[in-house]
This record gives sequence, structure tokens and C-alpha cells, in this order.
Amino acid sequence: MIPPNVAFVGLGANLGDAQASVRAAAARLGQLPATECLALSRLYRTPAWGLEAQPDFINAVAMLRTGLEPLALLEHLLAVERDFGRDRSREQRWGPRRLDLDLLLFGDRVLDVPGLQLPHPRLHERAFALVPLLEVAPDAWIPGHGYARDALSGLEKSNIQPL
Repeated sequence: MIPPNVAFVGLGANLGDAQASVRAAAARLGQLPATECLALSRLYRTPAWGLEAQPDFINAVAMLRTGLEPLALLEHLLAVERDFGRDRSREQRWGPRRLDLDLLLFGDRVLDVPGLQLPHPRLHERAFALVPLLEVAPDAWIPGHGYARDALSGLEKSNIQPL
């Protein structure tokens, strides 16, 4: 089980210098109020998911210890995205982006409110998020789905390459 104040954030980008964006965004996560970055996975190159006719993504997962509540943390994540030039209102779903920050897990909380579902509703289907998650939290549990490693075992992962 994940301690109640530990959250996992998926980071991704495929426009501009995506590796630099993901690294810089990870550094910003550790500067959020009442928040410390405990671990950052390696960066991974992964093919686009959903809308496939676009550049590969660079993905990672950060493990944070935070005193923020989930909605407050989400607001900070969205602000970081905006600082990197993301405008969610003008982009295509699953399209290219300068930065994508997804709140994947927050302790063992299950939450379904406008703008936020915990755990992330498709985490258990996304090898590009599970591979780096398991690197920083090998025993990660996805409420309602079980161990992340079991979810990953049924997914294609050979196209996810560490950098």
C-alpha cells in the first residue's frame, strides 16, 4: 500500500525538446508547496497512444510526498503545464503536447470528482505509465485493479525504451 501522502505523477511530452521539458517539469514538482520529490524514474521513449500519427513521447513517473490534498496538487500540476505552454482548451485529445502531467495515484484514495479521478482511470491500461511507475514503486497497488505489475503483465511493453 502507498502511504496516504505519497502521490505519483506521470510526466510526458513529445513537442520541442521533450526530454528537457520532462526533466525541468520534474524539478518543478519538487518545488511545489509542501511537496518533496522522493524519486523520479528514468526517461522512456514510447510510441504515441490514442492518436498514433505524431512523434514518440518521452515519459517518466515522479513519486512525491505532499501535504497538499489531491485537488490542490492537481491545480499545481495544471499550472506547471501552463507554464510550459500547454493550453488544454485548444488541443486535440491524445494529441501532441509540450508537457502532460497526470496525477496517477494518491495514496490509496479513490476519488471521482469533476476534473479528477483517482486512481487515473486508464492507468491499468497504459504500459507507458506502468513501466516507470514500477521502477519507482515496485509494489504499487492500483485501487480497484490490484498490483500494477499484474496490470502490466498483460500489456505490450517491448516498444517502451529507456533512455
